[in-house]
Amino acid sequence: MICISLVTITYQAADVIDPTLESVMRQTYANVEHIIVDGASTDGTLDKVQTYKQQSDEADNGHDVSIISEPDKGIYDAMNKGLARASGEYVCFLNAGDRLPDDNTLERVAAVAMAAGDGDMPGVVYGDTDIVDANGQFLYHRRLRPPKTLTWRSFRQGMLVCHQAFYARMDVAKGVTYDTRYRYSADVDWCIRVMKEVQRRELDLTPVDAVVAHYLEEGQTTKHHKESLKERFRVMCHHYGWFSTVLMHAWFFIRKFINP
Repeated sequence: MICISLVTITYQAADVIDPTLESVMRQTYANVEHIIVDGASTDGTLDKVQTYKQQSDEADNGHDVSIISEPDKGIYDAMNKGLARASGEYVCFLNAGDRLPDDNTLERVAAVAMAAGDGDMPGVVYGDTDIVDANGQFLYHRRLRPPKTLTWRSFRQGMLVCHQAFYARMDVAKGVTYDTRYRYSADVDWCIRVMKEVQRRELDLTPVDAVVAHYLEEGQTTKHHKESLKERFRVMCHHYGWFSTVLMHAWFFIRKFINP
């Protein structure tokens, strides 16, 4: 069985962290490394994750939970800390408030990853995402849907695969850290750079035919929507060129009025 590393970033997240932890605890897959990187919270978050670690240890379910709690320089600095510590075959970032939709979600991801054999596992395994509210109630399917065939060029059309549904092979991910110059869109940049490295190594990007993440509607990028859009435009220009990015954004604008 391959090990799947989940990295959860928390800061003052006591109000939203419980469903995230519960969704991981319920996973029937028995080889999970769960790394929680906390930014020195003072609202009770740390008490909750320490209780979760104790319960996981007592359950003896094959889940290895570790906690880091110290000040950081922002969410992407914290993600780099988690990535540096991760040791599984694949890594995925499941942040506070987000959750795994079904008890067998990681089993399905692992089955797709292992189907090709130990020496030729995909560079990325990815799936679909649903948007939920703070109570975990389904709100809507994410508008951007993952394609059957994914490449780094696919993100010219937007972030077709949600960060929480993107499982990167660890030997690839370790060499691609988050660019902390970005405050809201380093995840987009990271996914693109991971996929570029996957292509360079001639590895596959393989879909899971399922929803593999529930994304909390009110995340950092929705709280800072305008700043996020500006930063994402810079990311797209960097990877796809200014002309191509402007052309695609013009089409996004037109499409919004055609299909409001």
